[in-house]
Amino acid sequence: MTHRILILGGTTEARQLAARLASRGDLDVLLSLAGRTENPVEQPVPVRTGGFGGAQGLADWLAGHKTDLLIDATHPYAARISANAAEAARISGVPIFALRRPGWEPVEGDSWTLVEDAEQAVAALGQSSRRVFLALGRQEVAAFETAPQHGYVIRSVDPIEPPLGVADATYILARGPFREADERALLEAHRIDVIVAKNSGGQATYGKIAAARQLGIEVILFRRPQLPEVPSAPDVAAMADLVDHFAAPAEKRGV
Repeated sequence: MTHRILILGGTTEARQLAARLASRGDLDVLLSLAGRTENPVEQPVPVRTGGFGGAQGLADWLAGHKTDLLIDATHPYAARISANAAEAARISGVPIFALRRPGWEPVEGDSWTLVEDAEQAVAALGQSSRRVFLALGRQEVAAFETAPQHGYVIRSVDPIEPPLGVADATYILARGPFREADERALLEAHRIDVIVAKNSGGQATYGKIAAARQLGIEVILFRRPQLPEVPSAPDVAAMADLVDHFAAPAEKRGV
């Protein structure tokens, strides 16, 4: 029996999970991308790009395509997509798993300020001019136009269009992973004294956090959003185990 699986992706883990599941002969895997990244990396399975039209639209899609399992492997901050996924699973009756990468935890030497959103991050920077490294997406960066007294170094996967209306802004286009040594060199070269980022978790972008600790640089981190309570796994291997159990014949699952 072939099980049809839809993975809501956009993360490294989603791509890795898709590749792992694609190697099996009993799974028909489709990866869905929101389409916000202009040049997404090549994926190991067929890809669907674009939204579904909210929870009901996704529920209709799942039913119409006779989907057996929905996997939410979106970014930890894609709270609306995760909420829609959980609601769509409820409406359609399709089982859902979530791949939830744990957030970073502070250790001795970290200097973290936690905020809810970009507006709070701007306020946390204060009035005095500072050298700020923004490791954020296009949607969050615009808020920093309200604090033009700072000098900004902005790193993103896609270009920031239009550019910030501030006097001092440097743009870096790059996709992780980023090594700690390289992050330290970047922070030192640009004389950064505060980083603004999301608590994305994982190792791919942790280098800047470790480098900031070594250099005594403050880090302003967005708090993790609340996500729906659904069966979840912290990494690709654990999620693959969940899928193995789901796809196993009933007699092997003890049903």
